[in-house]
Amino acid sequence: MGTPTDLRLPRYRRDPEGTHPPLGFDGYRSTALRHPKQPLVLLPQQLTEVTGPLLGPGRIGELDNDLTRQHEGEPQGQRIIVTGRLLDGDGRPIRNSLVEIWQANAGGRYRHTGDRWPSPLDPNFDGLGRTLTDGDGRYEFTTIKPGAYPWKNHDNAWRPAHIHFSVFGSAFTQRLVTQMYFPDDPLFSQDPIFTSIPDEKARQRMISRFDLARTVPEWALAFQFDIVVRGREQSVFEDEEDDE
Repeated sequence: MGTPTDLRLPRYRRDPEGTHPPLGFDGYRSTALRHPKQPLVLLPQQLTEVTGPLLGPGRIGELDNDLTRQHEGEPQGQRIIVTGRLLDGDGRPIRNSLVEIWQANAGGRYRHTGDRWPSPLDPNFDGLGRTLTDGDGRYEFTTIKPGAYPWKNHDNAWRPAHIHFSVFGSAFTQRLVTQMYFPDDPLFSQDPIFTSIPDEKARQRMISRFDLARTVPEWALAFQFDIVVRGREQSVFEDEEDDE
C-alpha cells in the first residue's frame, strides 16, 4: 500500500512572460512601498495547496450575487449583468468555487472610511457580492456599472471604471485577485495599473466584452468576463494589497 511520500503532486505551468506587471512600476507610486525587497523564495507544493476550500452553498446568501436587491430601495446607476466562467489552464471549468466582487458605486465612490472624495454615497448600494460557480464553472452577478474616481497617484489622475474580482481555484497557493474593465474606456492610457501589464494581449484579457445576447431589454446591459487561473491564456492577477 502506498505511503504519503508516494503522492505525486501536479506541476503548474510557468506564467507566460509579460502577463503580470513588474513588482516595482515607476508609474504606480504605491509599488515602491509595497513590493518585496528581497528575492522571492519558491515553496514546494504540498497537499494543502492542491485541495480547494470547502466553501459550500450554505455560506452564500440568496441575494449575495445581486447587488441591486440587497436594500429596500434600488441603487442609482446603470444596471448591468456580469457573467463568465472560471477555468483552469486546459479550459476545464472550476466548479463550486467562490467568486467575490467589490466595486465603487455609480458615482465612483466606495463604501469605505478611507474614501472621502466628494461623490455621494448610495444608501442602497454596498458594492460587495459573492457567488459559487456552477457545474460549468459559470458565475453571474447583477450590479451597477461603477463610475471612474480620482486618486492621488499623479497629476489629474482618474481610475477607469472597474470591478475587482477575487477567486479561489480548485488548486491554489493563494487568493487570486484581478480587475475587470469595460470596453472603450478613455482612461486606459493614463492608468498605470492597466498599463503596467507588459503584454498587450494579456492587458486586453482584463477588458470585458459587451454581451448583447445576455442583455435584458429595457432592464440591464450585459458584459462577459472569463477568468483563467493558469496557462497561456491566464488572467492577469495582482497582489491583494495593490488594488485601489
